[in-house]
Amino acid sequence: MPIDLDKALGAPAATREIAWTSRDVLLYHLSLGAGRDAGADPELSYTYERGLRVLPTFAMVAGQGVSAGERPPTAMSMPGIDIDLRRILHAGQALTVHRPLPVAGEAVVSSRVANIWDKGKAAVIEMEQAAADPAGDPLWTTTMRIWARGEGGFGGEPGPETPWTEPDREPDHVLDSPTAPGQALLYRLNGDLNPLHADPAFARAAGFDHPILHGLASYGIVAKALADGVLGGDVTRLTGLSVRFAGVLFPGETIRTTVWREGDRLVFRSTCPERGDAAVLTHATAEISS
Repeated sequence: MPIDLDKALGAPAATREIAWTSRDVLLYHLSLGAGRDAGADPELSYTYERGLRVLPTFAMVAGQGVSAGERPPTAMSMPGIDIDLRRILHAGQALTVHRPLPVAGEAVVSSRVANIWDKGKAAVIEMEQAAADPAGDPLWTTTMRIWARGEGGFGGEPGPETPWTEPDREPDHVLDSPTAPGQALLYRLNGDLNPLHADPAFARAAGFDHPILHGLASYGIVAKALADGVLGGDVTRLTGLSVRFAGVLFPGETIRTTVWREGDRLVFRSTCPERGDAAVLTHATAEISS
């Protein structure tokens, strides 16, 4: 079904209630590789409930874990939009956390289609979400961009240009984050059960030789690398993260993140060194507190 622009943009925001516990947080951190070398460095602040701290990117999976019990989806479906999952890719993600996330909590999340851009051969769907605690105090806001192949040509606007350049100097940090061959299988237990990340036949039908790592897994892995490698392990100092997903990462490959610090902002890019520093994340910035 083609995109119905008026129906998609005119639909009221959908709201849902979510809840999470420390077990959801622990699973999320483990799925990003925390505590992998438990004998040498157990990373207890990520992997043990006593003194547990929460990576801000947990907001992307809060309320969607194993306990949700949902079946693997087969389509992206909402008012005015119905697209087979084999035709979509996660194109970009931005997150702002308004305060440190609690280890366990409840929230009301509102979601809406904010924009749909016509790229000719594809459409870019921009989804916005806002979460608040039961008292109405904001917890986080997110913007997700989804690239839908074959869904363009509906006569919409192409969208704004987003110029971005790296600083013209040596980076302040270069951070390597190895991934495990089974990492996508673990990460999907956070709630994204898209077969693209598990089923080789489905991945081939989507144009990939093998299942790929979730874009949000790369996003979380890089957030952890920034917190540990730049912010001294203080996850509460990472208050915002915006990226464009420029290429895929296969489980077992390394994410190399090159970072420039500019005041209360980090500019970075992430690549895959095993494939000649192929781009993984670009147009990437992080907001940090002092």
